[in-house]
Amino acid sequence: MYCLQAAIAAEPVLRALAGSVEEARIVPLGQRLFLLPMTDEFFDAVTVAGAAELAGFWKAPAGFDRALAACSANGPVAYAEAEFFGGAGMQSAQVWDGGKVILGPLHLGEGEPSAAAGSPISQALRHLGAVRGDHHFDEFDAVGLGRHRDTRDWLPHPG
Repeated sequence: MYCLQAAIAAEPVLRALAGSVEEARIVPLGQRLFLLPMTDEFFDAVTVAGAAELAGFWKAPAGFDRALAACSANGPVAYAEAEFFGGAGMQSAQVWDGGKVILGPLHLGEGEPSAAAGSPISQALRHLGAVRGDHHFDEFDAVGLGRHRDTRDWLPHPG
């Protein structure tokens, strides 16, 4: 099983997104990108009561689109979700830059073929500057998103 819900961007962009939320954890990926996992604690801390939800995403807090748009003044940021089991699954991604949506939302449902441009998350990663390179299957693989199988596994564990 693979499950991911996270914001992805350069570190300064994610620091702006995390703000003073104590529950936020930013972890490095490859290619100068970082990941801010959408844990239950971070979800609760950033949810805006009464705000609209991010259409097509199951773990994006209400009002999170406004926070993503605001932090994208510092550079592009993506929100991505994926869930796979036994090779079948789904993923979604959306990218903001300069305060507005520049990609998506893109959704790939279970059993649907990937677009010629690649999976939603790989397309989003390209907008963040990721490159596949010669030794990787796609941008998802190139930045190391397969390193952990669950969103919580990205968090540092106490020694």
